[in-house]
Amino acid sequence: MLELIQVTRTFGATVAVQPTDLSVRPGATTVLIGPSGCGKSTLLRLMIYLIRPDSGSVRFEGTEFSDDDVLDLRHRMGYVIQDGGLFPHLTAADNVALLARHLGWDEARVTTRLDELADLTRFPSDGFSRFPAQLSGGQRQRVGLMRALMLDPDVLLLDEPLGALDPIVRSELQVDLRDIFRTLDKTVVMVTHDMGEAGFFGDVIVLMRDGRIIQQGTLSQLINEPADDFVERFIRAQRTAVHVLEEGADS
Repeated sequence: MLELIQVTRTFGATVAVQPTDLSVRPGATTVLIGPSGCGKSTLLRLMIYLIRPDSGSVRFEGTEFSDDDVLDLRHRMGYVIQDGGLFPHLTAADNVALLARHLGWDEARVTTRLDELADLTRFPSDGFSRFPAQLSGGQRQRVGLMRALMLDPDVLLLDEPLGALDPIVRSELQVDLRDIFRTLDKTVVMVTHDMGEAGFFGDVIVLMRDGRIIQQGTLSQLINEPADDFVERFIRAQRTAVHVLEEGADS
């Protein structure tokens, strides 16, 4: 679905992504994880071509991104950032429908799609008339997700979408998000810093350090077959979250 081939990216003297190959499997949830500054968010932005690689190529279903077709390809991708990234002067409905209206959808089609998304994300219909400042953190994140889903994209890219939420809201939204991913059978790429969250969502977990991929596989593979000492130390540092996750899976 998505493929990075020997992609690199620097910011001044800082190497954010070393030469990297990564293939994202259709219909699966791939989670990028690692310590702060490891390059995971940069890798996600390269996938949607918000930033250009210094070298290498980014391909979407075999088509290489270029400046000529970037907008068409982006319309097939949904992008969600922390706290929703909503425009504060627009209502929830206007935030969700922004791109659809830009592309010329009629209001009947917009309204139908808004109703579908509200049902899918369990967003209260009376919340559509509110502005972001009038919504809770969880509601803002649902609005951000609805906006990403408005055009029914093939791929969802999420950059730490739950990082700013309190633990109770975060736990509830985790379950809802996983149910949504499974219902829609979307290809998903998510960035997180939390191994428990990575294991909860991820079919494939990609662990990064210093701008390169150290290991990728299932949570079980990372725990039982660590590629090096860093993988062991990273998992050990989050052993409480992993232990809770494993207990939940067993139950």
